[in-house]
Amino acid sequence: MDANTVAVIGGTGDQGMGLALRWAVAGRRVVVGSRDAARAAAAAQAICERAGASAAAVSGRGNLEAAASAQVVVLTVPFAAQIGILQAIAASLRAGQILVDVTVPLEAAVGGAATRMLGVWAGSAAEQAAGHVPAGVEVAAAFHNVSAYALGQLAHPIDCDVLVCADRSETRAALRPWVEAIRGCRYVDGGRLENARTVEALTALLIGLNVRHRVRAAGIRFTGLPARSGGATSSRRADKQ
Repeated sequence: MDANTVAVIGGTGDQGMGLALRWAVAGRRVVVGSRDAARAAAAAQAICERAGASAAAVSGRGNLEAAASAQVVVLTVPFAAQIGILQAIAASLRAGQILVDVTVPLEAAVGGAATRMLGVWAGSAAEQAAGHVPAGVEVAAAFHNVSAYALGQLAHPIDCDVLVCADRSETRAALRPWVEAIRGCRYVDGGRLENARTVEALTALLIGLNVRHRVRAAGIRFTGLPARSGGATSSRRADKQ
């Protein structure tokens, strides 16, 4: 596992490719994961072509190999596929890795509206993910509210804060460099993983705003926070929030 590499499972979809593209432009090493290794390789090639000379190494692999390759594994799959993908890659996950769940339980997963949420027995998609990873794998929730369309517009910085939720403050802090590697994103410590219930729901709200206002990149910004939010609260206190 390489601490300077990120694996994006579901990296051939819009959100996954957008995140992978931004990290590649920032000089991070990226492994694009897919159930189809050839499709992952094609996506990696497309990312390299768009990122240009600034791109770090980008490769495409099957999900199992991709999940084993990085300290940080980002899951960007539709809600309906979440558990199946986690079960499929479980053998590749190891204690000490961080799984970043970007899943949103939208009603669209069962043929409903993308502006409405499904109820999840675990409380949130991220909490559901935590129940399907091996012991010692830390689960965090992040990047839900960043527009896939905006990620693809390399000429413009992202106009969105990124809330990072996880039960341990050290896990949240470990993801800060990955947030700040994306131009325009501000890291915001979102507290414990249970707070992902609110963060995920904001995505449905943003989709509705995009539709209502005929835009494609609505995001969120929090006022009254430091320019670089997340460092002022003690670890012990933050882990209780």
